[in-house]
Amino acid sequence: MNAGPLVVSSGDPTVDRRIEWARALLSEGNAADAAEMLAEVTRRVPDYLTGWFLLGEARETAGDKVPAAEAYARALALDIEDRFGAGVRLARLGHGAEGMSAAYVRILFDQYAERFDEALGRLAYRGPELVHAALGAACAALGRPFAFVHGIDLGCGTGLVGVRLESHVGTMDGVDLSPNMIRLAARRGIYGELAAADMLDFLRTRGDEAVDLIFAGDAFCYLNELGPILAESRRVLEPQGLLAFTVETHGGAGILLRDTLRYAHAEAYVRDRLAASGLELLSCTDAWNRKEKDVPVPGLVVVAMRAE
Repeated sequence: MNAGPLVVSSGDPTVDRRIEWARALLSEGNAADAAEMLAEVTRRVPDYLTGWFLLGEARETAGDKVPAAEAYARALALDIEDRFGAGVRLARLGHGAEGMSAAYVRILFDQYAERFDEALGRLAYRGPELVHAALGAACAALGRPFAFVHGIDLGCGTGLVGVRLESHVGTMDGVDLSPNMIRLAARRGIYGELAAADMLDFLRTRGDEAVDLIFAGDAFCYLNELGPILAESRRVLEPQGLLAFTVETHGGAGILLRDTLRYAHAEAYVRDRLAASGLELLSCTDAWNRKEKDVPVPGLVVVAMRAE
């Protein structure tokens, strides 16, 4: 899912028109001509963020990886918040291991909020069903009711997973970086507290009140390292509390930044980070969460427990 770069005006109508022409050339598949036009733009306005980012995108599309990285690095230097996501694109090109900036993810999903559910429908998204089924199976295996007093929905989006679990959770809180997503989630009327915040920060700032369920559908693919979110989830869970989530996966080792700018986590990596965080793995099942170009994306659905 990529809404395209945030556009910031140069203040010069002539330059802004050239930016639009360059974007049109890119959309038509003419990356080389777009790159030439954008290089001229950056010479004319050396500190123009949009110009440098789009130049990186055009060069990368044209296969010029080193010049693309140089342009992305210039864009990142011009915008400490990294609203365009230049850092993660540099990582994709093999320059550093930057995670996705909060500003980039927030803007991306603010742009998509109104058409988010429809877009996921086209991708055959089934995160809610996977999380629901995995939790139900885990509760049955533990010999306990499929019912929770207080749950937290990490990266809740518009509330699709929350709706699926609503009848099993007494009080449900949600957190998402995108204020527009939170606004749409609030319309469902299923959440107690809703926060427009980073999900790791949200857990870190919670008080001593423990919860018995934390879940995340299609949210951890925007995290490179899972260790911090797993450790904080364990801290917030009460003993015997459950954590359920989906991730994209791959056949190699460790973490892979895919071309879609989503992170895939190897199964061995997930198991290792759960153990290091003090969470007991209950199930880890191969299951695709969504499709891309009608092809299922390899994934895992995981349920773990705070044993003590």
